[in-house]
Amino acid sequence: MIIVGVDGSRAGLEAAGWAAVEAALRRTPLTVAHAVPRWVCEAAGGRYAEVNRWMREGAQTVLATAHDRALRERPGLLVETLLLPGDPRTALIKAAEDAELLVVGSRGIGGVRGLLVGSVAYGVAAHARTDVVLVRDRPPPKAHPPGSPERGSSQGGWSAGGSSAGGSSAGGSSAGGEVVAGVDGSTGAHRALGFAFDYAERHGMRLRAVQAWAWPHAEGFAPADPISEQDVRQTLQEVLARHRERHPGVDVIAEVVHGHPVEVLREAAAGADLLVVGSRGHGQLAGMLMGSISQAMLHHAPCPLAVARHA
Repeated sequence: MIIVGVDGSRAGLEAAGWAAVEAALRRTPLTVAHAVPRWVCEAAGGRYAEVNRWMREGAQTVLATAHDRALRERPGLLVETLLLPGDPRTALIKAAEDAELLVVGSRGIGGVRGLLVGSVAYGVAAHARTDVVLVRDRPPPKAHPPGSPERGSSQGGWSAGGSSAGGSSAGGSSAGGEVVAGVDGSTGAHRALGFAFDYAERHGMRLRAVQAWAWPHAEGFAPADPISEQDVRQTLQEVLARHRERHPGVDVIAEVVHGHPVEVLREAAAGADLLVVGSRGHGQLAGMLMGSISQAMLHHAPCPLAVARHA
């Protein structure tokens, strides 16, 4: 089962459409969930009865609209609706305890202008125990001069870009889309690669595995020494080889790029269909559910972002 949290915002509707496509490919049901204050789900009388009724009707409208959006994306998909009482962050996390995936819009109707990720999306991504995907509001279509070819679009309005130059292929062919996975050799990165390979195989997309490599110094990041960098490249190829055995049909590009991980991943994911990161990388404190790079990508990812949890 996949659960998608909606709140009536455009980003929430995009999340419902994205989740419907993924649920259909996974051949699993989709649950559309919306959270309201706990008192809305309780019987109310007197002067608050009208407010209670109005809130419940509004919640049902939000669920029905997202339900319809999911079925427009994938007619015939089994879609259920769920009204959750309480704080949307804790309610969604609890509802998704046994789910394969939790999907939310990156910003809701209460989002502060200028922020790329809202409090609900941040809370869910930081504390959920299952894999989480944050879907951004679809950017407005760009105008094309008469007679000029339009770029192909993919699920959720995100078009795939990038070149395979300089990469290595594992065979097979891509349908035109691309998944980018951030790699750093940590357990979380291994889980992110597993998620990315699975997604790329289901959607017929290419996978770009990117590892940032540089030594920090007072003025920024300087390139690492060639010998150490070659070791990183070799390790990356070895890690990818294990996943390639299980997914031989996925085209893979392996890149080691100089620079700060946040900047490297943001540039690599420009035009991608999905960016996948692990929940925690190297150097993170025990007990933390999200590392600094994963947190930064919540705000800076230019496409849908998957945060993969490691077992």
